[in-house]
Amino acid sequence: MWKAVAVDDGAPSRLRHPVAADLPADRRLRAGFDSAADRYHRARPRAPRSLLDRLVELIAPGRALEIGPATGVVTEQLADIGFEVTAVELGSSLAAAARANLGDRAEIVNASFDDWDPGGLPSFDLVVAATSWHWLDPATKYDRAARLLGSGGHLAFWAASHIEAPDADPFYDRIQETYDLLGLGPASRLPGVDDLADRVDEIEASGRFDVIDVSRHAWTTDYSVDGYLELLRTFSGHIVLDTASWSRLERDIRRLLTGQERLVRGWGAVLHVARMR
Repeated sequence: MWKAVAVDDGAPSRLRHPVAADLPADRRLRAGFDSAADRYHRARPRAPRSLLDRLVELIAPGRALEIGPATGVVTEQLADIGFEVTAVELGSSLAAAARANLGDRAEIVNASFDDWDPGGLPSFDLVVAATSWHWLDPATKYDRAARLLGSGGHLAFWAASHIEAPDADPFYDRIQETYDLLGLGPASRLPGVDDLADRVDEIEASGRFDVIDVSRHAWTTDYSVDGYLELLRTFSGHIVLDTASWSRLERDIRRLLTGQERLVRGWGAVLHVARMR
């Protein structure tokens, strides 16, 4: 079925402060996540059990460097399955929230991975990124990851994307008129998990890694209306909406969901696992 959907990480036409408007668009969107630190941990999806199980089937738990942990949503899960995690987070508010959430279960470093100097830290067994790999400098990220890994080390990454769920809620069609009005995303097909693109060619072209596994994972999450609005306010394209545009979007969502207690959102992820050459 073809339907129009909002692009979670698209650049909207109506921007607000405090995210600096003079930053390049990609940096402005990336920096905006720090302003959502108070709601990120509650709203963002956890990795599905199938993905974590696949990860540990391929990589024995050891020392892991996580890139862009935000408030530690996936960091907690990595620690639970046995990894010793050091996590590098760009946003100062997000890093502070991650430290509060994780305590001594992981080391949180407030820095940009693109510029971070690990100093005398020993090499890692795994570099992992959950919904953050695409924000990194494409010219350097594979080389930087490789330099942090020991012999036989692995790289793993995935992104959580909105996909078609079983018995898809008609709300997603109905809200598109508002999204089109706000410039939050072009009309497109809401994909199934098998439609999500992989990055195999990109990984191989880096010359630093060989792909050993690509697996696809689908799951659903139920949200209350307030919970769904909180989720939206952790997406970069929504964070930078001006006040009037956000108010319009919130009003229309609440109107379209009148009398509906829960909303089901489908999630999909493509887990890439590669080994150092």
